[in-house]
Amino acid sequence: MNDAVYIHPTAEVAADAQIGPGTRIWHQAQVREGAVIGRDCILGKGVYVDHHVRLGNGVKVQNYVSIYYGVTLEDGVFVGPHACLITDPYPRALTPDGRLKGPEDWLRGEVMVGAGASIGAGAVILPDVTIGRHAMIGAGAVVTKDVPDHGLALGNPARVVGYVCICGHRLERETQGPARANGRASYRCTACARTYLLPLIEEERGE
Repeated sequence: MNDAVYIHPTAEVAADAQIGPGTRIWHQAQVREGAVIGRDCILGKGVYVDHHVRLGNGVKVQNYVSIYYGVTLEDGVFVGPHACLITDPYPRALTPDGRLKGPEDWLRGEVMVGAGASIGAGAVILPDVTIGRHAMIGAGAVVTKDVPDHGLALGNPARVVGYVCICGHRLERETQGPARANGRASYRCTACARTYLLPLIEEERGE
């Protein structure tokens, strides 16, 4: 890996933002004050990274993604184009007394995206949500609640419909018999044959 940081001339990066070696920041991206970007990351065209957002190593953020204050992306997270990760649970332009809101008026939730997770194009992640490690959020999904490790969440509002492997392919439950006493079952990848012991999803618990 080339340890040199590349920042395109049209990008705006705050002087106190921390940018790890090997990271590339492309056309018209903005990284605000206090943001921490790990090593070997890619920020595509028009990406907005709010103040004090934290990105781990090897994070890839596609064009026109917005990542707001209170979001943390762990190592190896992928965010598809035009996705939005927001953290104000009660957004308003004005205060109740009619004054234009300033920075001190905003409420802040948090969003945590676990290592290796993927967020599809155009997805919206709402405040106070945790997305588990290696989970996958479908394109256009609106995530309103936590998604477990390896969880596959689709729709609006998003619901967990299954699990995915670290390679990204869907997992299949190995047997349709009774689950183990602790509510977990064995799942196998349809592509690489890796196996996992994971909790039954909600639909399966009713069997």
